Amino acid sequence: MDIAVIGAALLAFVVVVGIFYVIARLVGGPDSSIEDRLDQFVSREVDERPSEDRVERTPSVFTRSLDEAVASRSFAQNIRTQLARADLKITPGEYIILTITSILGTGVLAYLLMHGNPILTLGGLVLGFFLPRFYVKYRQAKRLRDFNNQLGDAINLLANGLRSGYSFLQAMDAVAGEMPPPISEEFQRVVREIGLGLSNERAMNNMLRRIPSDDLDLMITAVNVQHEVGGNLAEILETISHTIRERIRIKGEIRVLTSQQMISGYVVSFLPIGLGLILYAMNPEYMGAMFQEPCGLAMIAVGVISMTIGFIAIRKIVNIEV
Repeated sequence: MDIAVIGAALLAFVVVVGIFYVIARLVGGPDSSIEDRLDQFVSREVDERPSEDRVERTPSVFTRSLDEAVASRSFAQNIRTQLARADLKITPGEYIILTITSILGTGVLAYLLMHGNPILTLGGLVLGFFLPRFYVKYRQAKRLRDFNNQLGDAINLLANGLRSGYSFLQAMDAVAGEMPPPISEEFQRVVREIGLGLSNERAMNNMLRRIPSDDLDLMITAVNVQHEVGGNLAEILETISHTIRERIRIKGEIRVLTSQQMISGYVVSFLPIGLGLILYAMNPEYMGAMFQEPCGLAMIAVGVISMTIGFIAIRKIVNIEV
């Protein structure tokens, strides 16, 4: 085997390991300084284990400097919101470092695997830019889906607590103690914010900002209206709970019926790209003409545009609102 190929493979392995190491360092645990500041105001369960058994991560000097530099920027607030919705306990500065590392790592891998082709190397750089965003969006979608699946039972528990004589705050605290994450974490945070002096409406709107759920918006609107005009909140919540559970059931049935079409859309969209990259890595001379001749570049552009339009069309068809 050629020594250059062996060296390229080893370098690619080192780059991949480096990327995973950076990711592990960044998402390995919460920022201890933030946790210490919150502990001054919010009651928390104290970990009684010895200090040497507790793994804590403190941001580096460079990360803190970067956070201070971007703190006043508008995009930094958007990054904080997106990270909070994904439940990633990293700072905007760490997210920026992770993005830069991903860009460099995928760019080097594309350069080595695609034999220095400038177009595919640029594609690797672009892919590296979007990889952290794809991961954040995946975490957000998963967390939102889990929250929505738990919300019907949580509202039913709220209604039962109100019927048994609990106040609304005590009922939310019961939900935080009985339900699994992520809904328990969000309700516990609402209870703590109210304990710190925030109004019920503002604390629940903060939860809606972290969890952009239409079902949660319906519940919060009903609670706010009941506080203004009065009424039987337990009965209102029970009706909302029934509506949400039925909607979740119908969405599940639709997801089952449209799963084959969704898989077909992914296969039609990504199989040609993956097959082309594999063929280029195996035989660059055979596939190189596609990236050197104007006709080949035009074919690639038309193919990408056509696959994108087809994928969007399939998504629109199978995305049935309930």
